[in-house]
Amino acid sequence: MASQGHEGEHPSVTLFRQYLRIRTVHPKPDYGTNPKLSSLVLNSHTDVVPVFKEHWSHDPFEAFKDAEGYIYARGAQDMKCVSIQYLEAVRRLKAEGRHFPRTIHMTFVPDEEIGGHQGMELFVQRPEFQALRAGFALDEGLANPTDAFTVFYSERSPWWVRVTSTGQPGHGSRFIEDTAAEKLHKVVSSILAFREKERQRLQSNPHLKQGAVTSVNLTKLEGGVAYNVVPASMSASFDFRVAPDVDLKAFEEQLWSWCQAAGEGVTFEFAQKWTKPRLTSIDDSDPWWAAFSGVCKDMNLTLEPEIFPAATDSRYLRAVGVPALGFSPMNRTPVLLHDHDERLHEAVFLRGVDIYTQLLPALASVPALPSDS
Repeated sequence: MASQGHEGEHPSVTLFRQYLRIRTVHPKPDYGTNPKLSSLVLNSHTDVVPVFKEHWSHDPFEAFKDAEGYIYARGAQDMKCVSIQYLEAVRRLKAEGRHFPRTIHMTFVPDEEIGGHQGMELFVQRPEFQALRAGFALDEGLANPTDAFTVFYSERSPWWVRVTSTGQPGHGSRFIEDTAAEKLHKVVSSILAFREKERQRLQSNPHLKQGAVTSVNLTKLEGGVAYNVVPASMSASFDFRVAPDVDLKAFEEQLWSWCQAAGEGVTFEFAQKWTKPRLTSIDDSDPWWAAFSGVCKDMNLTLEPEIFPAATDSRYLRAVGVPALGFSPMNRTPVLLHDHDERLHEAVFLRGVDIYTQLLPALASVPALPSDS
């Protein structure tokens, strides 16, 4: 769905605003000069989360640009900005006649916002992905409201847990013993006490970022049929984001102990359970990190390496042995992904194209590594 850009608008901004109105794109890869080397993969997802138009200043699918240069649209930060920055950077490099040893692939996948189970999780198991011979990948990050740029080298594991409590039913006027509600309350209290402990640990240590601790939120309570009927079953659902240094077996045993301590008939099940946390090296001796951080240093960009607090498609790439960094070159920008009035300033967007135009040659020129063979 094409539209005319604003008078005098940068062509890259016009393309970005157009892309915010469409769903898919099918670019051609830029093949490297040395097919023996593994490739560089630039990944982005094409889906976005729902909107509530009544809370937006402008139509969230119009890609409206205001007089100050802010582009309002769902996906402006998460993450169609990065998709177009990839394309624009590659287009610039091709127009300059540049060639690099490593092949550059761009992947545009669906369903990341609902877990990637019909997208990247399946794709990394496909022969089409194996044919890419991926050696390193870039994927989405987050905006940073300061002058620095955040880069993510790992992420927390999403565990979506549903605790179910069963107990004695009966009339709402009686003091019934061993009710589902009483036992569920004990589990909820235990989990929320753990939540507070982790929150205090984060707040008391200025060196810790959110991704370094385990968070949990109670997201659903279900049960009951009438005011005067004590239910035989009730459930509570929790969204855990488990830090990558946590012993996952021990943590699952802790969940069981909270349920067992509440009484008989209390169990839990997983709606989602990621068990393959991986860390991408950010040691200066690592060739990929050295190339990435070296360009940023040359461009006077301050990097803040962190653990991503949520989950992205990078987890599937890292799980099959492909090191990945989450990086969205947006500094001096509030974090507005999934928020009302998601927006990005055109100057920040264009600066991101410049950054990728420098990053891609460095990464696609990393010398041969033992893993390439």
